[in-house]
Amino acid sequence: MANRLYDLGRESFLKGEISWSGDNIKAVLVDSASYTPDTAVDQFFDDISGVVATSGNLASKTTTDGIADAADVTFSSVTGNQSEFIVVYQDTGTPSTSRLIALVDTATGLPVTPNGGDITVQWDTGANKIFKL
Repeated sequence: MANRLYDLGRESFLKGEISWSGDNIKAVLVDSASYTPDTAVDQFFDDISGVVATSGNLASKTTTDGIADAADVTFSSVTGNQSEFIVVYQDTGTPSTSRLIALVDTATGLPVTPNGGDITVQWDTGANKIFKL
């Protein structure tokens, strides 16, 4: 696989339903044994399973040239299953309305096996950062 955007998340950006800079955006570590991504169909947070850990809101978000970036994020005291995916989503506070944005499965450090310590995700520093619209 390769990192990709959820189709309906991309559509939500175009409809103005997601604001990268204005909305609460979070990331989750996900176990692939419990979740098989379908980025053409999956739309909301309650469409995924196997969530191992959830971040706080992403900070220092930028949108320069249509490229989404943010400060690196730390998941605190993570326990649970090995995680092969990072899913980025808009957090509305309700899983059935929290839109899925991006699936990261190709990154340094993935998969990661929790050991009770913190896990820091360092977003890509290349041209596309977290993702590019």
